[in-house]
Amino acid sequence: MEKELSPQTKKTTAEKKPWYKPARLPRSKYLWVIGIFSFIGVAGGYAYYALIGCHSGGCAITSNPYMSMIWGGAVGYLLPDFFVKPEQK
Repeated sequence: MEKELSPQTKKTTAEKKPWYKPARLPRSKYLWVIGIFSFIGVAGGYAYYALIGCHSGGCAITSNPYMSMIWGGAVGYLLPDFFVKPEQK
């Protein structure tokens, strides 16, 4: 048998806390984090091109080091947004 919950114990989705809350950083530190992750992404994109990349020229992203670096930088730019957010005024 299912147990009925009282109205006090039921929580709506608006009242539930998120499972993860990103850290809030001042704007200058947030920009440093974005820059560091972007640089790591660019380096990772070049490493992917050099170590794994498509040398036949048939792959649009990995056959060109510049495209690999751009995509790596884009991923590095977007990734920190999961972990840190700028402080709100």
